[in-house]
Amino acid sequence: MVLNRADGAGFCTLLGETGRSWRYRLDQRLKPLGLSQAKWITLLKLAGAEDGMTQKELAERLGIESPTLARLLDRMAADGWIERRGSHTDRRSKTVHLRRKSCALLQQINAVAARLSGELLEGIPDAELRACMDVLRRIKARAIGLDTLTELTQPSARDRTAGRAQRETDKRGRKRDK
Repeated sequence: MVLNRADGAGFCTLLGETGRSWRYRLDQRLKPLGLSQAKWITLLKLAGAEDGMTQKELAERLGIESPTLARLLDRMAADGWIERRGSHTDRRSKTVHLRRKSCALLQQINAVAARLSGELLEGIPDAELRACMDVLRRIKARAIGLDTLTELTQPSARDRTAGRAQRETDKRGRKRDK
């Protein structure tokens, strides 16, 4: 089956809307625990890092700017969910770690998420889910690969600046020749 551009755009829209709807439903169910979406997603990302991670790494994984993350981490540290420590490898940076208090909360988050997943995926055959996940993994790999390919094929900022300067020089030379 070949998709035209309109179908591809529809796929992207559906994919994005599905993710947003799923996060919204999970967010609604986690509100009674006193968690905003920003907080529970941050906790889940940190749970996957045994030795913590730098604020910069965490911001990249969350897809937010570092100043936005800093304010969020300040609130989470004040609430006792996380702590910041000096990095062993770079004295200028701090690493973010879960506090012991977060472990019980993570179990609750995972339990709520598992119940919601069960509800949302109910009635969908395992084979279809596996096929869907395989397709999504391949699309994700291609999207990541495009970044690498783009970096390799597009001129750097320095090359673009040099190219602009050369074009300006060429224009001035043509004007003088007239």
